[in-house]
Amino acid sequence: MKVTVIGSGDAFGSGGRLQTCFHVATPDLEFLIDCGATAMIGFNGLGLDPNRVSIIFISHLHGDHYSGLVWWLLHARHVAQRTAPIEIVGPAGLEERYLIAAEALFPGATSPQDRFKVTFHELHAGEDFEISGITVKPFEVCHPSGAPSLALRLDIGSRRIGFSGDTEWVEELVDVADGADLYITECYGYETPTRYHMNWRVISENLDRLRAKRVLVTHMSRDMLDHAQSIADDRVVVSDDGLVLTLP
Repeated sequence: MKVTVIGSGDAFGSGGRLQTCFHVATPDLEFLIDCGATAMIGFNGLGLDPNRVSIIFISHLHGDHYSGLVWWLLHARHVAQRTAPIEIVGPAGLEERYLIAAEALFPGATSPQDRFKVTFHELHAGEDFEISGITVKPFEVCHPSGAPSLALRLDIGSRRIGFSGDTEWVEELVDVADGADLYITECYGYETPTRYHMNWRVISENLDRLRAKRVLVTHMSRDMLDHAQSIADDRVVVSDDGLVLTLP
């Protein structure tokens, strides 16, 4: 299994980085975790084939995590000539929010298309959801977005990926990371607290409790990027756009 960082930046592109998006490839399928507005830029830059992606998981309804669906689906229809169905999985309200964004940005973009089927599925905290051999366990976190904001724990065969989404520290993150081959956590700041976000000080204080084999820090502000080289823990990887991690 390979995890490619499409976008490791915050909402503002600090450090010239793209918005949140991770590509996961197994021998049987490919999927995304979050789809920020710059997702297609990252895919094109890395030479990845969007038609191979069959599922997109969304953690919460802020534009730097879901609005890339607008460009993704337009590209699928008009450039990639997609024919295979695609499943989009996320919090309650995702489909409505996508439709509003798509029509605001590209009027007529949501007109019915017959070439491929798009299906939206809702996640609810505490309720397991299964799709294409993946078991997703969503956890509600603390990050107001006009809808439930979720952390996600994905079990894919014998592999586990945890993803914090955006949130300040909540105890549920211990379960999200528990036993993960890779735990992806937002790390907006270094030491300065930012409401509804995490910083490296809080993550480092809880690192032993997370019980993940590897921890990938992402969604970094300029402050965090300036201090990233000071992280000296073998369990922790600092993300960068284009970084590829192999989960053996």
